[in-house]
Amino acid sequence: MQASEESVGQTVRRGSFAAYVLGARPKTLLIAVAPVMVGVASAIATVGASGVRWLAALAALLGAVWITIGTNFANDVFDYEKGADTTERLGPTRVTQAGLLAPGQVRGAMIFSFAVAMLCGVYLLAVAGWPVLAIGLTSIAAGVAYTGGPYPLGYNGLGEVFVFVFFGLVAVCGTVFVSSGTLSTLPWITAIPSGALASCVLLVNNVRDVETDTKANKRTLAVRFGRSFGVALYRLCLFAAYAAPFVAWGLGGASLYAALLPLGSAPLALKLARALGQERGAILNARLGQTAALLLLHSVLFSVGLVWR
Repeated sequence: MQASEESVGQTVRRGSFAAYVLGARPKTLLIAVAPVMVGVASAIATVGASGVRWLAALAALLGAVWITIGTNFANDVFDYEKGADTTERLGPTRVTQAGLLAPGQVRGAMIFSFAVAMLCGVYLLAVAGWPVLAIGLTSIAAGVAYTGGPYPLGYNGLGEVFVFVFFGLVAVCGTVFVSSGTLSTLPWITAIPSGALASCVLLVNNVRDVETDTKANKRTLAVRFGRSFGVALYRLCLFAAYAAPFVAWGLGGASLYAALLPLGSAPLALKLARALGQERGAILNARLGQTAALLLLHSVLFSVGLVWR
């Protein structure tokens, strides 16, 4: 995986459109798509398919994707400027560090991405009212503050909290609110798997980068408490992702299908839980992609279970 990422970086021309695509990190967009899918399924489970505002759901999806792209560009340039991205980097190519885009170009791409997300928010504001404005502005601010600003969240052990809240609770519950006009207890529970598995994606990254993050004074949880803690937290998040659907079923908000279908992805989860404890270095780039795939697979199965009654 790492070799292929490096070769991609070597074949991309500086300042080209392909460089911007690389900086947007398309593979990470699964993290934005999955919770919106679960949110729509939760809305259907709550108000029925006929009660869902489908254009609002589409706008929520596009807004989530563009906020994620903007956050990716922000991470790229701020990590470079803070010294976290160097030639020792084990992860996929970062366009600023690789010299494919200048810092000013990456900042411009960040601003453009957040502006497009705000355009989606204008429609949602008209449909769902002022809470959408609060959700959108907070999400954008958090995307910048993840690696930028005077107290970057990712550098102070708050990265996993950020991901769980914004790619779990905010994304799922926000989607339910704008697409159905209501918000019950169910979405708060159905948001847990999305947030937990998105946190797992970040945890693979942070466990892999313990050594380089330590040198850059990036105090992730894996740096603060050790690699073993990061692995244990990854496994705890996996457990939460499979336990939450049973809680939703137990409380009567979801059918038994919603609890059982996600178990179809459990073999992959068990494989990844073992691999993260045993493997080190660039090989974990493959586990990063597989964890994102697990998030998508779990979300698809969970969503099917939520609407299948």
